[in-house]
Amino acid sequence: MVQLTEETYLYDPSLLLKLDFHRSPANFKPFISASNPGEPWMKVRPLKDTDYDRGFLQLLSQLTHVGNVNRTQFLTRFSQMKASGDYFVTVIEDTRKNEIIGAASLVIERKFIHNCAVRGRLEDVVVNDTYRGKQLGKLIVVTVSLLAEELGCYKMSLDCKDKLIKFYESLGYVAIPGNSNSMTIRYDEGPTLKRNATSAGSSGTVGDSCQTVSLDFAS
Repeated sequence: MVQLTEETYLYDPSLLLKLDFHRSPANFKPFISASNPGEPWMKVRPLKDTDYDRGFLQLLSQLTHVGNVNRTQFLTRFSQMKASGDYFVTVIEDTRKNEIIGAASLVIERKFIHNCAVRGRLEDVVVNDTYRGKQLGKLIVVTVSLLAEELGCYKMSLDCKDKLIKFYESLGYVAIPGNSNSMTIRYDEGPTLKRNATSAGSSGTVGDSCQTVSLDFAS
C-alpha cells in the first residue's frame, strides 16, 4: 500500500477566502478572485512543502538566479519561513499538470513606528507566459495586496521597472515622489482600495511549454 505524505501549507489557506476582490481597483474582465480564478483546474493557495516537485524553483529561476537548491535546502528554508510567521508566499497551481504557474511573496516587516505596526513588501512575482490572457499577473498581485491589508499592514511597498509603473497604478499602487521605481499602497489613510464597480454585480464566483514572464519586482 502506498502511504500518502501529508502536505504542509506555509500559512493558513483560509486567509485567502476572506479577501474581497471587489475592493480592488483592478479591472478584471471577466471578474476573477483567489477563490474563483476563472478555471476549475486553477488554484490559488499558499506555498506547500511539496511544491519542490511542482516546479516552484524552476518558475522562480525565470525571474532571477536561484542556484542549485536541493530538496533538503528547500525544506529547511520553508520551515524557517513558516516558523517566523512573516512570509506569505502565494502560488497559482495548474492542478491538471501538478505544476506551479504563478507566484508572489508577501514579506511582513515589524516596525516600532506607527504604534509598532507592520508593513508589507511585495517581492518575487512571476507568472508562466504560457497562460497569457488569463489575468494571472493581476490576480497574484491583487491577492497578496489584499492579504497584506487583511493581516493589518499599514502599507505595502514594491520596486519595479519603468515599463510596469502603469500596470501597478491600475492595481492601486502610487509612485513615491522622487523615486518612480518605488511604489506603495496604503491601508492607513482611508479606502485606498476601492470597490470595483464594473464587477460588483459579477459572480465572484493556464500549454505544456514552460515559457515564463516576470513582473520584474526587485527581490
